[in-house]
Amino acid sequence: MKELNNKVAVITGAGSGIGRALAKKLAQKGCRLALSDVNEKGLQETVAECGNAEVKTYVLDVADRDAIYAHAEEVAKQFGQVNLIINNAGVALSASVREMADDDFKWIMDIDFWGVAHGTRAFLPHLIASGDGHVVNISSVFGLIGVPKQSAYNAAKFAVRGFTEALRQEMKLENQPVAVSCVHPGGIKTNIAQAARMGKSENAAAQRQGFDKLAMTTPDKAADIIIKGILRNESRILVGVDAWGIDALNRVLGAAYQPLVARFSRKSLYN
Repeated sequence: MKELNNKVAVITGAGSGIGRALAKKLAQKGCRLALSDVNEKGLQETVAECGNAEVKTYVLDVADRDAIYAHAEEVAKQFGQVNLIINNAGVALSASVREMADDDFKWIMDIDFWGVAHGTRAFLPHLIASGDGHVVNISSVFGLIGVPKQSAYNAAKFAVRGFTEALRQEMKLENQPVAVSCVHPGGIKTNIAQAARMGKSENAAAQRQGFDKLAMTTPDKAADIIIKGILRNESRILVGVDAWGIDALNRVLGAAYQPLVARFSRKSLYN
């Protein structure tokens, strides 16, 4: 995909944050947009930032498999084609393995992993049929390293990474006209931490304040990096200086990164 003008782009979680910024930037590049979120008010605010672009909105819970498949058929019928799916919708959970509630574990996996997997599989036939398709799945730097009290989020984001990297190889081996990218954002200034669920013994206010201090990249900057990565057909798109640092840490040290993360976590999470 060398250019984006007149391409049909589908974005989940488009009611705020990175999803909204991507919608705005893709609209500027001439994309026709199919935007979804569980938050209808947020979607309408996003539409207001998309100028004169062709935009259709859908209230969609990505944890609902049947709804995702129905959504893919509806978008393809309404737009006539689908070129780009960005599985962006996501939530956060901070809790230790020992204290994590089963319902919370299921909640985050249903959205952060299954939402991505079902979104990819539902739209893949339409992307292939377009002759010029691209799958973009949002993982995280927590899809690169394990972090205490993020086991559920790690599980989902590592799963997204493995699923996406395997899909990229399959598309190449099958000579399908679909590129595949996995995105690993670092700290982005969004409301994901404010909306996160917490374990019963977590200091929610302190954790959210700590995340806000570490969030180094704006959603607009993140969107610019992701779109550039799409146009370059990058397999792994790192968003933010912190993402590059964490990726390098993992590559250089391998499993030996863990004592460093434990030392940092002891000061920030276990005081």
